[in-house]
Amino acid sequence: MTEQANGLPEPSGKVALVTGASRGIGYGIAEALVARGDRVVITGRNEDALKEAVEKLGAERVLGVAGKAHDEAHQAVAVERAMETFGRVDYLVNNAGTNPVFGPIADLDLGVARKVFETNVISALGLAQRTWHAWQKENGGAIVNIASIAGLSASPFIGAYGISKAAMINLTHQLAHEFAPLVRVNSIAPAVIKTKFAAALYEDREEEAAAAYPMARLGVPEDIGGAAAFLLSDAAGWITGQTLVVDGGLFLNAGA
Repeated sequence: MTEQANGLPEPSGKVALVTGASRGIGYGIAEALVARGDRVVITGRNEDALKEAVEKLGAERVLGVAGKAHDEAHQAVAVERAMETFGRVDYLVNNAGTNPVFGPIADLDLGVARKVFETNVISALGLAQRTWHAWQKENGGAIVNIASIAGLSASPFIGAYGISKAAMINLTHQLAHEFAPLVRVNSIAPAVIKTKFAAALYEDREEEAAAAYPMARLGVPEDIGGAAAFLLSDAAGWITGQTLVVDGGLFLNAGA
């Protein structure tokens, strides 16, 4: 990949919208896309954190749009700003998610369950609809939904989150079928990634948590960034409707 005089990679001509990207997995994905020359619109709830992320990624290539993922007005603004600023939205990464509850689903507050689905699933559908009508329906592109291994099996104590991620995987299938052949739609199912979002799963016990992984470590945002960049590339041009498990080999230990 060639670089310009300012050290930035040559523009790819492609534009991505990545939700929940002020930090963590979303930031790692945005970083990977910027590194290959894409222009990127990132979203997040905290305006200050979003501004900081834009500065770190490079304001020449990155635009921040603050707001809550489940807010339909914010979804509309994010896509409109992408089109106004960059003129296209080739790629969508639905990464924004929430998990505000920890415990058995037998006692789960149904209002909390609705909030989880609004943020983790309905917002992804809404943004897919908007990018489809704004650009992809006529011009093609690709979508990556960030699911979780929690959506592939029972997930004790994070059941609402797991159910929502299972729905995200099926949403991927539905969109892939309906948007083909112009738009490819895939999902990524990470295991535990070292982010603030997942800190409760490994904080103060990282070595113990990592011992369950054949790769002997937990994941980092760059692991998911690389996987997403692949799925949003011509190298993945015949891949759609799939869920790529990125788990450091954790599922190899199932039943062991």
